[in-house]
Amino acid sequence: MSELSPLPSASLPSGVRARFIDGINGLKMHVLEAGFQAEGRPMVLLLHGFPEIAYSWRKVMPALAEAGFHVVAPDQRGYGRTTGWSASYDTDLNPFRLLNLVRDMMGLIAALGRTSVTAVVGHDFGASAAAWCALVRPDLFRSLVLMSAPFGGPPALTPSATLPTDPVHAALAALDRPRKHYQWYYSTRPANEEMWHCRQGVHAFLRAYYHHKSADWALNKPFRLASWSAGELAKMPTYYIMDNGLDMAATVAAEMPSPAEIAACGWLTEDELKVYSGEYVRTGFQGGLQWYRSRTGGVGLGDLQVFAGKSIDVPSLFIAGRSDWGIYQTPGAIERMQGTGCSAMRGVHLIEGAGHWVQQEKAAEVNALLLRFLETVRG
Repeated sequence: MSELSPLPSASLPSGVRARFIDGINGLKMHVLEAGFQAEGRPMVLLLHGFPEIAYSWRKVMPALAEAGFHVVAPDQRGYGRTTGWSASYDTDLNPFRLLNLVRDMMGLIAALGRTSVTAVVGHDFGASAAAWCALVRPDLFRSLVLMSAPFGGPPALTPSATLPTDPVHAALAALDRPRKHYQWYYSTRPANEEMWHCRQGVHAFLRAYYHHKSADWALNKPFRLASWSAGELAKMPTYYIMDNGLDMAATVAAEMPSPAEIAACGWLTEDELKVYSGEYVRTGFQGGLQWYRSRTGGVGLGDLQVFAGKSIDVPSLFIAGRSDWGIYQTPGAIERMQGTGCSAMRGVHLIEGAGHWVQQEKAAEVNALLLRFLETVRG
């Protein structure tokens, strides 16, 4: 098998390069960089979510670099062209626990010769990793921007570090229309195979998945849920609360956009989508799914409980699309983030016309908010 190369420059915006950095917590990490030409620039670290890669920051990196920042976006553990992780369902999940993901980013910062970064910015599951970076090592990660996924605070200290069985799953399955939670589906053995080798193919699967969670899907009209209960959770779209008998590929296939809608999708062209689908055809989805399995299985929960009651105290910002159900998928999280989770929250911004992929759907608006925030914290 030939050695993997960095993402081709033809796929990247002008001024953005791809390269490998070896020896990072057992990983050979693939990173995208912008603003690297001049030394001494303040650094911003961008962390993607699922099912994405560093490439999801392509519309953000040039703007931050032009403003004088050194911008770095890695393919995180389990994703893209970063290697050194296991794609086996039967692997040890400890490397995917949240505190080890923090260690990955600490290793990357050190490898780049830095003693800190001006900001860590995370989207989707990358927001969880970014939040824990800022919570655990505020001296290294001196400010925080969360996108799409609020941080409600560390888990409470309990007599046991084992997750109890959550009755909501049995209650979801017992509804008149039986349902299941997507994170627990993602934790099952068949999930990777059902998406990787789905009937419609990876490219069409991703097109439907991204469309379904975007503002282009007209039925994304999120609102606060009253509680973590089956009846409330079932109000969310099927990409979060799935029909019990369907896998994710079949779930989103029902919402596949028309050829005209695809042609009109300026925030994710077919050529851009081919970068994503090309990576996932090669790797499958299991690397990203390991993150979900770590969460639903309580891997490293005891380590996280050490920080029970602690807040993120660095300057923080939250950005999401107004049409993003991710804001409310965990009832009460966005309120806890603003109350006790982040003590120095500078603002919560919900962007009109954007769904879950906010930094791609409304890049100009996101970049303006980021730059305004970064100017207040840059060192």
